[in-house]
Amino acid sequence: MTKKTKAMAPSLATSSTLALFLLVAVSIADAATFAITNRCQYTVWPAAVPSGGGTKLDPGQTWTINVPAGTTGGRVWAGRCGFDGSGNGQCETGDCGGKLRCTAYGAAPNTLAEFALNQWNNLDFFDISLIDGFNVPMAFLPAGSGAGCPKGGPRCATAITPQCPSELRAPGGCNNACTVFRQDRYCCTGSAANSCGPTNYSEFFKRLCPDAYSYPKDDASSTYTCPAGTNYQVVFCP
Repeated sequence: MTKKTKAMAPSLATSSTLALFLLVAVSIADAATFAITNRCQYTVWPAAVPSGGGTKLDPGQTWTINVPAGTTGGRVWAGRCGFDGSGNGQCETGDCGGKLRCTAYGAAPNTLAEFALNQWNNLDFFDISLIDGFNVPMAFLPAGSGAGCPKGGPRCATAITPQCPSELRAPGGCNNACTVFRQDRYCCTGSAANSCGPTNYSEFFKRLCPDAYSYPKDDASSTYTCPAGTNYQVVFCP
């Protein structure tokens, strides 16, 4: 004899739990995974905003973060730092208020991985920028085969700091001309907001890292795209 049981209507608590689970599952599915790897022969302290904060990466280590779809103004960078057990300290470059877990952009000079996810036409837009100068070689690549990413991803593998012009030199890095001189022609602001072009200084950076932004209007050769939902790798000293 088969025993039959009466179907019970789900309780409000069960329904709420299920809805929360589905919301979390959808959020995780929409997030992009960034695998941030240190291939330098020295320790770096990478930071990521608005998602991630910061951590310490010894040579060969990887830090993985999830970034929500629709994130704009995203940045990843690294510095050479020292922090106490409470996460307070200072970085030679890329410092963000003396905190390990950054909530604001780092101080120049620093090589930047920049991104905006799931934007126009369901595309991610990303780049390497030297507009804030240079401190660590970097690659910013789509994970896996890079299907749907027409140019792949940018690389800036050259050690620029030893070749930096004397007037742009900084401890641990090489400043961009805008940071040093604060002139419209270098910053593409004020009188040069709509008319700025490359300068001798931006061409110095572009020659060494052709994939990277060297000044604010350097879009044509420096912006990369992938389909929304792509995962990424940021590699220091690729």
